[in-house]
Amino acid sequence: MNERPVALRPVRRAAIANLGCKVNQSEMDAVERLLRERGVELVDAHAAADLVVVNTCTVTSIADRKSRQAVRRARRANPDAQVLVTGCSVAIDPEALSAADPSARLFDNEAKGRLRDEIASLLGLGDGQPMPTLSGVEPAAEPAIGRATDRTVEPSLGRAFELEADEGSVEDAFADRTDIDRTRAFVKIQDGCSFHCTYCIIPRARGPERSIPADEVIAEVRRAARAGHRETVLTGINAGTYDGGGAGGGDGSSLAGLVRRILAETTVERIRLSSIEPQHVTDELLDVWVGSGGRCLPHFHVPLQSGDDTILRRMGRRYDAAFYSELVGRLRGAIRGVAVHADVIVGFPGEDEEAWARTAAFLRKLDLAGVHVFRYSARPGTPAARMVGQVDARTKKRRSAEALALAAEARARFTARQLGRELRVLFEQPLPDGRWLGHAESHVPVAAAPADGGSLENAIGLVRAESIDSVVPDRLVGALLSVSRAQEPLAESALK
Repeated sequence: MNERPVALRPVRRAAIANLGCKVNQSEMDAVERLLRERGVELVDAHAAADLVVVNTCTVTSIADRKSRQAVRRARRANPDAQVLVTGCSVAIDPEALSAADPSARLFDNEAKGRLRDEIASLLGLGDGQPMPTLSGVEPAAEPAIGRATDRTVEPSLGRAFELEADEGSVEDAFADRTDIDRTRAFVKIQDGCSFHCTYCIIPRARGPERSIPADEVIAEVRRAARAGHRETVLTGINAGTYDGGGAGGGDGSSLAGLVRRILAETTVERIRLSSIEPQHVTDELLDVWVGSGGRCLPHFHVPLQSGDDTILRRMGRRYDAAFYSELVGRLRGAIRGVAVHADVIVGFPGEDEEAWARTAAFLRKLDLAGVHVFRYSARPGTPAARMVGQVDARTKKRRSAEALALAAEARARFTARQLGRELRVLFEQPLPDGRWLGHAESHVPVAAAPADGGSLENAIGLVRAESIDSVVPDRLVGALLSVSRAQEPLAESALK
């Protein structure tokens, strides 16, 4: 960590820069709420600020570059501000970030406590007052073909590797997120990973898996609900390993037990998982989902990575294609209308044309609701970087294009199957034509127009899906049947 004497000044305005990670976003949401509670005005990166927090990501070379750019941009926009830089890029390459801004103060993942103390002192908080942890890496990437007006990015785990993503691998650190700030909260339940997949650098950056104590998670969900968030997304680097977070290494609670407590002890209306590894989708978890009365949403993001068993073994994954296929069947058998999303890596070392053909055929067979596509590139320090059979860039680009086409077809098919159904949609942002955009329980984007032309922000509407958007082929257009404002009873969805 940089240790430079800095002349402090009161923090009245602050900016937060967060890169490409739903775990990061959950932590930044908590920081943002705390700053607002203390009367600090949140501003964007181009306005004058007394404090800028940059939460970095190292999941890809693109993420590293954008992390450095975010630090430089923060200093240019605010020459006299306190700039605090944290996250996984600090843990992996602090020298590069220090070079980007020699006056910034760096906090790697082992110095999180020091960072909390620093923010507490800057805000004038007393000793012993809790501060949220600021770290995490969970890149999000969603094929953006034809989706210029839909800025939502899928949450996903199991992707902590060096990739060249075709679209959206790292969100703009200073992007305006007001469209989701008042609707959806990301609550971190777990950190770290002990799986050591051969492409993954995150165990080195984040350390072994550990869980947030259940009481703290419950408190954060309650705070989010009080702030007006109607949907909570539970996030973690490897959320399925959740063990309760007790002082003795976990109190034995499972992810299913945590969700059961959230349902019983909070008023949150909608619960969604950011992502979960295939082997962690237990019968107990499905029982909780089915018995939630519709509060747990029918949407699972389950990383696949490859449909070829040899490649899965080389990746160090803990399942085979048959296991994944059986899991998708279990999900569909347990939860009517469930949307299953996956990640796939193209061009992993050893992936020849036959292996890629098996993956493509497997994706067609699964008929998923969505697929996020990544091109592998060697990450120094990982076993995969030393493997024989590295795939050339031209081949990876071609396979990526083929995978993106399969993904677009899958999204369009799943969206079309919703036609004629009544869906509960959480509305988030207005569209230029006067309609409002939101997401159904299955995470399908839906556009609808209020009869009075007013705002639908943070409303949950019962919408009848009537057509496919003429501009965005995986977005529904619906008729608004009823509207539930915050704290009002919700109409029962046709999914249940």
